Amino acid sequence: MAAPPQEEDAMARYRSPLVSRYASAEMGYNFSERKKFGTWRRLWLYLAQAEKSLGLPITDEQIQEMEANLDNIDFKMAAEEEKKLRHDVMAHVHTFAHCCPKAAAIIHLGATSCYVGDNTDLIVLRDGFNLLLPKLARVISRLADFAEKYADMPALGFTHYQPAQLTTVGKRCCLWIQDLCMDLQSLERARDDLRFRGVKGTTGTQASFLQLFEGDHSKVEELDRLVTAKAGFKRAYMVTGQTYSRKVDIGVLSVLASLGASVHKICTDIRLLANLKEIEEPFEKDQIGSSAMPYKRNPMRSERCCSLARHLMTLVMDPLQTASVQWFERTLDDSANRRVCLAEAFLTADIILSTLQNISEGLVVYPKVIERRIRQELPFMATENIIMAMVKAGGNRQDCHEKIRVLSQQAAAVVKQEGGDNDFIARVRADPYFSPIHKQLESLLDPSSFTGRAPQQVAKFLKEEVRPALVPYQGKMGGKIELAL
Repeated sequence: MAAPPQEEDAMARYRSPLVSRYASAEMGYNFSERKKFGTWRRLWLYLAQAEKSLGLPITDEQIQEMEANLDNIDFKMAAEEEKKLRHDVMAHVHTFAHCCPKAAAIIHLGATSCYVGDNTDLIVLRDGFNLLLPKLARVISRLADFAEKYADMPALGFTHYQPAQLTTVGKRCCLWIQDLCMDLQSLERARDDLRFRGVKGTTGTQASFLQLFEGDHSKVEELDRLVTAKAGFKRAYMVTGQTYSRKVDIGVLSVLASLGASVHKICTDIRLLANLKEIEEPFEKDQIGSSAMPYKRNPMRSERCCSLARHLMTLVMDPLQTASVQWFERTLDDSANRRVCLAEAFLTADIILSTLQNISEGLVVYPKVIERRIRQELPFMATENIIMAMVKAGGNRQDCHEKIRVLSQQAAAVVKQEGGDNDFIARVRADPYFSPIHKQLESLLDPSSFTGRAPQQVAKFLKEEVRPALVPYQGKMGGKIELAL
C-alpha cells in the first residue's frame, strides 16, 4: 500500500460524500465548525447580556467587545488549545477570551460545557428542520401538479406486484403524496416540540447560578427565560441533567427515518415503473446508463434515493441506544456518536429531498405503453361486466360464467404458453353465445369505467388536504433543481 502524501492534499484524505458530493451548501453549513463555534460565542453573549440585565457586574464595554468578535474565530489557536487542554469548550473559551481581554473574566460565567454544546445542538436541529421543510413542501407541490395532470389517466393497478383493478396515474401518485404529507406534519411537529436546554448548570440544578444571584430563585428563573428567548425558543426544558434528555434525539431522528421510508417506497415504485416502461425519471441528453450497455436508461436518481434512504432509516438506532445508556445525569459516551448521527441524518434527508424534487420535476409518462398493458389485462377484469350484461340481455348467469371460464383459460394459455397477446375478447366476439352483447363490448372495455372514483379522489385530496398544507411554504417553492452529480 502506498504511503499517504506528506503535503496537505484534500484529495488524499477521506471526505464524507454527504458533504463533498451530495448535500446542499446550506445544510453543510448548518453542521459546520463555523456555525457551531459561532453559535457558542453567541450563546456566551446571550448569557452575559442576561446576567448583566439581572444585576451582575458586567459592563457595556465587555458586552460590546464580545459582540465585535462573534465571528473573529482563530481556529488554529482553538485547535492548539484543545490539543493542550483536551477540552473543546475550554479551548474556545480561551480563544474567545484572547480576542476579548476585557470580557475574559465573565465569558462562560456560571455555565457548564453543555450550556454551549447542547443548546447549540438544539439550535442546529431546529435550523435543520427549517431547511428540510420547504424542500419537502416543494417535492409535495411538484408531485401534486403531476397527480393533477394525470388524475384521469387509467393505469393498471398492482397488488402483490400482480395485475389488479385499474387505478389512475394521478391516484397512484397521491399515495406517494399522502405519505409525504404525513412526514411534513411530523417534521413540523418535531421542530415545534424542540425546547431549549437553557441555563441549568452542571447537573441541571442551577446551583452555580443560584450562587451568583445570592439565592434569588426568581432571578435564576428569569435568566433561563431571557437566554431562551434570545436564542429564539419559546420554551426550555424544565428539568435536565447535565444534558437535555437524549430521548429528544430519538424523536428527531425517528421522523427523519420515517421520511426515509416514504422516499424509499416512492423511488422503488418509480424503479419498478421504469422497468415496465410506463414512467421514467428524467434522463439527460448526454447521460450514460451503463459503461457496457449503451441502450440502458438506469433510474440512477431513484436508486440513489433508495440507497441513502436506507442509511437514513438505520441512523435512528444510534439515539435509541445512546438514550438507553445515559447513566444518571449523563455519561460522555453520547458525544462522539451524536457528532456523527445527528449531522448525517439531516445531510442525508437533505440530499434525498433534493434528488426527489429533481425526479418529480422531470417524470416522463408513456401513455401508449400504459394503454397496451391495460389491453393485455383488462379483458380478464371485464368478465364480471360481461356476465352482468349477458344477464340483462336474458342470459343465464351460470351458463355465461362457464363459457367465460373456458374462453379465459384458453386466452391465458396463449399468453403464458405461447407468448401471444390476450385474445379473450376476440374469442368472445367469435362465439355466437355472446352475440346479444357484441355491440356493447367496446363500452364494457372502456378503461375509464374501471377506475372508480380515482379522478374525484385526486381532486378532493389535492384541494382539501394537500394544497392547504403547502400554504405556509408559499413563496419558498423556488425553481427547478439541477443535480451536480
